[in-house]
Amino acid sequence: MRQVVTGYGLIEGPVWDAAKGLYFSDVRDGGIHLLDRQDQVSTVLPKRRGVGGIALHAQGGLVFGGRDISWSPMDGGEGRALLTGEAIPGSFGFNDLTTDSLGRIYVGSLAFRVFGGDAPKPGKLHRIDLDGSMTTVSDGVMLTNGLGFSPDGTRLYHSDTRGRVVRVYDVLADGDLSSWRPFVAFEGGADGLKVAADGSVWVADAQGGRVAAFEPDGTHRLDINVPLPMVTSLCFGGDDLRDLYVVTGSDHGPSETCGTVFRTRVEVPGLPLAPCRVAV
Repeated sequence: MRQVVTGYGLIEGPVWDAAKGLYFSDVRDGGIHLLDRQDQVSTVLPKRRGVGGIALHAQGGLVFGGRDISWSPMDGGEGRALLTGEAIPGSFGFNDLTTDSLGRIYVGSLAFRVFGGDAPKPGKLHRIDLDGSMTTVSDGVMLTNGLGFSPDGTRLYHSDTRGRVVRVYDVLADGDLSSWRPFVAFEGGADGLKVAADGSVWVADAQGGRVAAFEPDGTHRLDINVPLPMVTSLCFGGDDLRDLYVVTGSDHGPSETCGTVFRTRVEVPGLPLAPCRVAV
């Protein structure tokens, strides 16, 4: 596993753009950044803090979380909020997100300030439809994190970090979800996750210095060790989607600026993520 770039606070939200490279955020110190195909980093959206999830938009630009779910054209033009935090009573913002094959957004809301010393309260999971309307599709999530659909779109996997479980839901015909059931217990705290083309589920261990991969039936397949203990998320990239990018935070590292992007090769390609198609 190769260190590609370091010196950040808490890296989150990695998403692969085949044309440009890897976008990622720094939750603590702010900004959305681009690691290009030559491994050079530039800041594409400065200062924005608390971004836990990012998606590409079909019309260009990025969709990202934080206090609101926002879209920015990334060319200096004016963006807008797709869903405001005020629309969710009791919400302190949003964390990770993903898109389904139609381009709808599934995103988790936070009911407490994670870094503010608040007592934990359960948040919810929401769907933003293509017309911008919002539906709450699940609740009781102690700390919402990684989200990813199975290759056929019939299952949604969802990390509940403080619940110490990866949930799985059946996806109904209208995009609503069944009641959740445990996919795997995750004592270290499941953080970001991605699904591979063969249906395996790859999960960042928030406290354990590893990425853990599981078969579609929940059987443990393998662990990939990561040099830093606080593993926050991951993303498949490269021309064949077999470059595994792994990102970390600094809470348990040797310094407060050891948030790092690592890269390694894996045998199975990742599952391409559909761009967001919510109206902007």
